[in-house]
Amino acid sequence: MTGNRIGKIWIYPLALVMLCVLPANRPSVKADQKSKVDICVYGGTAAGVIAAYTAKKMGKTVMLIEPGIHLGGMTSGGLGQTDIGNKYAISGVALDFYRRIGKHYGKFEQWIFEPHVAKKYLQQYLDEAGIKVTYNRRIVSAVKNGTDIKSIVLENSQSPDAATNLTVEAAMFIDCTYEGDLMARAKVSYAVGREANADYNETINGVQLMKGHQFPDGIDPYKIPGKPESGLLWGISAEKLLPNGTGDGKAQAYNYRICLTSDPRNQIPISRPEGYDPARYELLVRLMNKQPERKTLSDYFIWSRMPNNKTDINNRNGFSTDMIGMNYEYPDGDYATRARIIKDHEVYTKGLLYFVGHDPRVPEELRNEMLKWGYPKDEYTDTGNWSPQLYIREARRMIGSYVMTQANCVGKEPVNDGVGMAAYTMDSHNVQRLVVNGMVKNEGNVEVGGFSPYPISYRSIIPQGKECGNLLVPVCLSATHIAYGSIRMEPVFMVLAQSAATAAAIAIDARVKVQQVDVLKLKEKLKTNPLADGSVQQILVDNEDSQNVMVTGNWTKRRGGYGPSMLASDTTKSALQTVRFSPVVDKAGKYSAYIYFSKLPGLSAQIPLVVSDGGKEKPVTIKTSDVEVVGQTSGEWVFIGTYDIPKGQKAYVELSNKGANGLVFADAVMLVPASN
Repeated sequence: MTGNRIGKIWIYPLALVMLCVLPANRPSVKADQKSKVDICVYGGTAAGVIAAYTAKKMGKTVMLIEPGIHLGGMTSGGLGQTDIGNKYAISGVALDFYRRIGKHYGKFEQWIFEPHVAKKYLQQYLDEAGIKVTYNRRIVSAVKNGTDIKSIVLENSQSPDAATNLTVEAAMFIDCTYEGDLMARAKVSYAVGREANADYNETINGVQLMKGHQFPDGIDPYKIPGKPESGLLWGISAEKLLPNGTGDGKAQAYNYRICLTSDPRNQIPISRPEGYDPARYELLVRLMNKQPERKTLSDYFIWSRMPNNKTDINNRNGFSTDMIGMNYEYPDGDYATRARIIKDHEVYTKGLLYFVGHDPRVPEELRNEMLKWGYPKDEYTDTGNWSPQLYIREARRMIGSYVMTQANCVGKEPVNDGVGMAAYTMDSHNVQRLVVNGMVKNEGNVEVGGFSPYPISYRSIIPQGKECGNLLVPVCLSATHIAYGSIRMEPVFMVLAQSAATAAAIAIDARVKVQQVDVLKLKEKLKTNPLADGSVQQILVDNEDSQNVMVTGNWTKRRGGYGPSMLASDTTKSALQTVRFSPVVDKAGKYSAYIYFSKLPGLSAQIPLVVSDGGKEKPVTIKTSDVEVVGQTSGEWVFIGTYDIPKGQKAYVELSNKGANGLVFADAVMLVPASN
């Protein structure tokens, strides 16, 4: 492999051919099937679904191609505990998706869900748009005319045969895969692994030995404790720890987000998988022996409960579901290599569940708790009740027209061409498991947050102009490893996919390259047509909107809540304090009103409101004890009634500290057309 290098991160210039996803000596062939559309979306992830739906709603012909058989990527692949960061960052069709999920469960919106429910509503978008997915087609090559992709060639994923290849021509292409295979085939520059801190003036990129998801001191790494000559236990690398901030070509760990059920009527027992090797879990035994007081599943897994007695299980602490160091070949691997890595992760994960439930070295309390769980009969029914989607946290990252960095995340370098927002912690899972000072240690975990939602540049989802003029990449977008760790959340990918599809439609209509799209026009379309069908999604007033919010009394601004901030009442003063939200209504009608309620320590037991429909006032009281916050968020939208509201700015919602016995937060108010 040749290329330019920053640290150990390979960056491929236009003149070089990318590492192929198939053997390089495979002869080129002429496909016997052809299709031609306006916009080709490659990758049936949730982002791919939203991109295809948006493109079709904008009047374009669309083809959605999924290399496998699974629709929805991680959103329907087990990641039901949605990583939000801040709901303010999620907009458009992506937000509509979580509201459809909410209706399914009898709520306004919901961010935790079962895999099959997510798949159902993603499919609903395709059905509404009349889009039929082309499954089991994976990319072989891309043909370019100058800097534009003219066509891509796809083979049958299950039975590759040149005689059955499919060629797809399109005016615009959108790569919505986790791997960036279309991007790579189009010879667009990309990075794999971690940049050095010095490359982009960052502080938490590259090698990082931190405390998160770490082994306690004193755990011996050798097969025979105290004897290095006996060799290292499985999963431990013999490489030396490099200085903090050093770049490399290693990817953060992958895992499965595991869906189990505790309902005996819906259970398939966790059995010993073929290829099971208990030696893989010797480190777990040593960890358990080191901390005998930890005897619950939640001590070793993030065991998030989903509706209907199900789970979304994620990695926790030193040894868990992350298969650290076993995925380095995946990003640039050919299909056979990737299949091997995926299967190895499946065997490891199923083996881990079986080990915890059956190995006599595991504390009895843990074994008994694990045996209460099984695979759900009603999930993944076409793939043996096991998720077909490995959690590819990070593979290739485009080096596009603009690279998002740590400075963008923390607000030091805001962009003015944002077409989506991110709000999650800069989050990297561990990358290596090493011997440090004679003890086993994990390296690579970073969890640094505490910043406000920030915009993601349009230029970060498009290639450099010299490399490709008709490709958009909303998933493997242009960001450093550490910035990508904040951006790489499913709802954010969905938002960026809608932006990409909208930009593609604009580019087609204007007959320009993606680099020449009028970003102001793009942002206006996203703002005025958030559902891509011309309907009104909501009328929102945030506390930061000084034109439509009137404050009386001594309120202080606090970080958090919905959006960048919220207002907090002054509990040291008894004088009346009020905050009035006055939405501007363009069309008279019946609207459901909601107020954002952050359930934080020190709140008043009751929050008094006055709601005006533009004529009559109605007192409403919210009891703090009645508000249940679910998922990775500190707040919920609370319904405060449905009202007939006239056009203009006559209606309002006013909060006050009247009769309050604690804090009152004023954050955001929203009107939603009752028809929604």
